[in-house]
Amino acid sequence: MTEHRPWRGVLVATALPLYDDLSVNHDRYAEHCAWLVENGCDGVVPNGSLGEYQVLTPEERARVVETAVAAIGGERVMPGVAAYGSAEARRWAEQAGEAGCRAVMLLPPNAYRADERSVLAHYAEVARSGLPVVAYNNPIDTKVDLVPELLARLHGEGYIRGVKEFSGDVRRAYRIAELAPELDLLIGADDVLLELAVAGAKGWVAGYPNALPRACTELYRAAVGGDLGSALPLYRQLHPLLRWDSQVEFVQAIKLSMDIVGRHGGPCRPPRAALLPGQEATVRAATEKAVAAGLS
Repeated sequence: MTEHRPWRGVLVATALPLYDDLSVNHDRYAEHCAWLVENGCDGVVPNGSLGEYQVLTPEERARVVETAVAAIGGERVMPGVAAYGSAEARRWAEQAGEAGCRAVMLLPPNAYRADERSVLAHYAEVARSGLPVVAYNNPIDTKVDLVPELLARLHGEGYIRGVKEFSGDVRRAYRIAELAPELDLLIGADDVLLELAVAGAKGWVAGYPNALPRACTELYRAAVGGDLGSALPLYRQLHPLLRWDSQVEFVQAIKLSMDIVGRHGGPCRPPRAALLPGQEATVRAATEKAVAAGLS
């Protein structure tokens, strides 16, 4: 019997719709999750950085997970459970399990530049929740790098089942496969999708499907299926947008693209500021070009 791995496929790191007063619009969020699945995505990742989890209250954060589960089912929801403390991250994992989720995504300790012992202890604590854990390697923001050797150790200890790889170094895919062949590699940055798909990725924790789910899922399926004749031209068309997923202003950019295609992106909570005029013009032009090409 083949094991079900709910972290595989296209899991959208969901943007969180807010009202003008910056409170969470849960009804619109539920509709957004359902719309993503209807348009070819396999599931969602609430409470990631794109979901602005850092500026949510505990009550808001819990309800976001519950809203997603009610909308599309817990097997399709893999919440981010990052927290400054390991005990708090474990509690978020337990909350996810109680809500019906089948896996969680976890950053390494990010309150300081943690050493290897601290990283191992952090993942061990959250693994005690009983849910499969997908590590999230984002050394750019966390200053903690889950290098292939450390990932292999985390996997060997039974603490993680997959990794969202956001380092941007596509060479790591091959080293991870050598050291931990059963560890699932998930594409972590939209603008290296094709490279990591070709290298054997089993999933994509994705940003731009928030705005363009059908085109993005078509790209992913073609890429992991080895259909480069279809994937490469589409990748080139989408790349002016996909590269924003690796920029500081990725939340604002993706929300703007959502607004342009007729979804509700809306504002962000401080301290995220609005895009500068030049940035907004660049995102708007690229999004409108994608729409004109029939990619929305």
